[in-house]
Amino acid sequence: MKVVVFGGSGLIGKKLCGILRAKGHEVIPASPSTGVDILSGAGVAEALRGAEVVVDVVNSPSFEADAVMSFFQQAARVCLPAEVAAGVRHHVALSVVGAERLPTSGYMLAKVAQEAAIRAASVPYTIVRATQFFEFVSAIVDAGTKEGTVTLTPALLQPIAADDVAAALAAVVEESPRNGMVEIAGPEALGCDELGRRWIAAKKDARKVVTDAAAGYFGAQIDDQSLTPGTGARMGARRFEDWLARG
Repeated sequence: MKVVVFGGSGLIGKKLCGILRAKGHEVIPASPSTGVDILSGAGVAEALRGAEVVVDVVNSPSFEADAVMSFFQQAARVCLPAEVAAGVRHHVALSVVGAERLPTSGYMLAKVAQEAAIRAASVPYTIVRATQFFEFVSAIVDAGTKEGTVTLTPALLQPIAADDVAAALAAVVEESPRNGMVEIAGPEALGCDELGRRWIAAKKDARKVVTDAAAGYFGAQIDDQSLTPGTGARMGARRFEDWLARG
């Protein structure tokens, strides 16, 4: 198949393009670096010509509430009608487990709006909701740091390796559209504080982690169910400890 990957030069996009090419698909990594701009529409129609599947793994360069909402809404306004015109038969989009459960998070609200636009369009779709990536734990630690102390909630996360996210997306590309959602997650749930401690220990970081249930997650209050998957989620193979040991 011809598969267009919007965001094909990013962390997940690069890995996904490699997997799909190894499977024998024709892959177009669509990003500003390849002349495709999903906000202005430049190069979009050309990239989509003859495409059967589109995978959207783009992310906003800003997490500020208004900016991220504007980004995802504009991208949807540009890409989805262009996919209809090109006859694309499957739109695969990467989203976040529990997005609708964090209404005080501007980023999560924007992802919910993106999902709504996909559902309202006429292109058959599958929304793949992922938990936090292992590669994102460092940002969680940094966000909780003040004067050498990292304050983190004990609420559970069930993070997943970026390699496993890409593999799961590649599998969905070869499936029929669900016109619904698939959840993917790592093989174990750990407290946010425990994830921070393990990351800091592996990196021989001098910071100390303090547990505080009121710490929240990037300003949003969470509990053990907020960002963890439901039953039936597809599980990645890599464990956080093994990923850390790999360096």
